[in-house]
Amino acid sequence: MTSKPLVAYFSASGVTAGVAKRLAQAADADLYEIRPEAPYTAADLDWTNKRSRSSVEMSDLSSRPALADQDANIAGYDTIFLGFPIWWGVAPTIINTFLECYDFSGKKIVLFATSGGSGFGRTADVLKASVSPDTVIVTGKLLPVSASEASLKKWVQTM
Repeated sequence: MTSKPLVAYFSASGVTAGVAKRLAQAADADLYEIRPEAPYTAADLDWTNKRSRSSVEMSDLSSRPALADQDANIAGYDTIFLGFPIWWGVAPTIINTFLECYDFSGKKIVLFATSGGSGFGRTADVLKASVSPDTVIVTGKLLPVSASEASLKKWVQTM
């Protein structure tokens, strides 16, 4: 295992991607993008439409959107910073798909998120059901889009 962390992230619109890339720089971490098999369109992300793809997925928390690949080298890391936008007060269900595709036993997962106004809510509790009992999930921080590399470096040092 490496002492270098991994920043794994899902970003449907690019907002979380920007923060994740700066976080990887700040933490001297490797970067991995969690990509859906079918990329999300603007129509898919229309939270005001109850029939949009994101609305349908989030109304059924057992939904598991397919991943484009499963080639993250999770075994090579002790600490994983896991980032995503907050959807309906929790992580998008594709994060559960990601967690259920790999063995996170004995690892520390530090959550970070971007949000237009929601907090973490019960995100950590919802995600714990998707990993082994000896995986430590830490509710990290909601990170603003404008988070600087210096502020991210300072935060990483507290984790």
